[in-house]
Parts: sequence; C-alpha cells; structure tokens
Amino acid sequence: MARFIPTAPRAFVSAASKTLTNGSQSRTASAYSLLQFHPYATSQTHKSPFTANIIRILSNEIEYQHDYAPPHQPATSFNSFTVQDRPGEKWMTMRGKCGEYEEIKIEATMFDGCVFVPKPGEDSTGENVVLHISLLVDISKGQGYPDMEFLCSAWPDHLEIQKVYLLNRDKTIINPYMERDLRRKKNRKLQRTLGDNLEERGVNNELCVFLHEYMMNKDRIELIQWLGNVKSIVQK
Repeated sequence: MARFIPTAPRAFVSAASKTLTNGSQSRTASAYSLLQFHPYATSQTHKSPFTANIIRILSNEIEYQHDYAPPHQPATSFNSFTVQDRPGEKWMTMRGKCGEYEEIKIEATMFDGCVFVPKPGEDSTGENVVLHISLLVDISKGQGYPDMEFLCSAWPDHLEIQKVYLLNRDKTIINPYMERDLRRKKNRKLQRTLGDNLEERGVNNELCVFLHEYMMNKDRIELIQWLGNVKSIVQK
C-alpha cells in the first residue's frame, strides 16, 4: 500500500511540562483497542465512495502499524525513577530521589531533532540518522538551597549537558549572566565534572538508551491513536 498517510502527529517539539495529567492507562487502552480493528468490519452504509475509501485506507494503515511494529504497554519505572507518561503530548516525566532530601525531576521530549552521520565501514555509502531527545533535569535539595537545572541532549548512547542554571524556589534564574553554555571547548572539563554529578543520580548513558526505546514506543502509540481519531471523524 502506498505510504502517504501524513506524519503530522510526529511533529517534534521541545517543551517542559508544569502539570501532570491522569488517565494514562485509559488513553493507552483506547490505543490498544484500535489494534484489534479489522479493516472491513465497519459498516460503510450510506457512505460516499470517496469517504468509504478514506476509511478503508485508514483502517489498513492502523492494521499495518500494528503488524509492522505493535506498541507495548509503556514502562512505569526505570531503575530508581518512576515514569509518568503524558498521553497525547510530546513529552514524559520521571521522578526520583537521591538521599533523604534531594528530589530529581526529569522531563523528556519525544524526538525533536536529528543528525546525519556516515555509515560505519570503509566500503559503506550513505548516512545513518541519529535521533535526538531534549532533557530538562531539575535537582532540588529542599528549603534553603537553590535548585539546579540541567538542559541536556539525550543521544541513543550517551548524554550531553548543554546548559546549567541555578534557580530560586519560584524557578526564577539566579544571576542570569552566570548561565553556562557547556558546549564550548573551554567548558569541557566542567561538563565532565557535572556529568559525574548526574551519573551519581542515575542520569546517564543507560537512561538515554531507555528514553530512546520509550519514545519509539510512545511514537507508535500516538500515531495509532491519531489515525483512529481521524477515522472516527471521517465516519461521522
């Protein structure tokens, strides 16, 4: 079947959520119910040939997505972190603790960019696509201490710190001119030091591998749900 279904629901965004929503299981369950759909089971009575054809194409696409790479139930934990999906949105939230008082909050986008790298091997031609995820890591030590916020890049196999902020309890930046952009060469030593700090708290390369697997699955769930929503509108 020609692959011409729009990929708009996969549009990449970078944002940090400030509230949580419930109903993850019911939202996911509705996506899974679409996977059980049989393409010719829906009555097309009183539908124009054009509308009936659109419904058939959408039904076939849903079935194809299920057969090609069926999504699974999203993970609810990873190591010491809890995982909170945000169904219908382009990011998720993770929460954890370090010690008795320190709280860690991670907000991760779905894939929001990519780079092209040469395929390995002397005789290889072409390029591989390496997907990118943005992370916002907040570390809070409690009353009387400023929060630290890390803006990071999660690549498929490694974490890269981009910027670091010190925040007041109301999340305003302390001394904005002190914001550090760690992508510059002269800041590489500081980046390694801060990277070790995050490593101790479980924000590391292993987390990047998990996030890429999680977002691939989330992307499939969101796509199937979007296709089902479009099909429901066309059927009305």
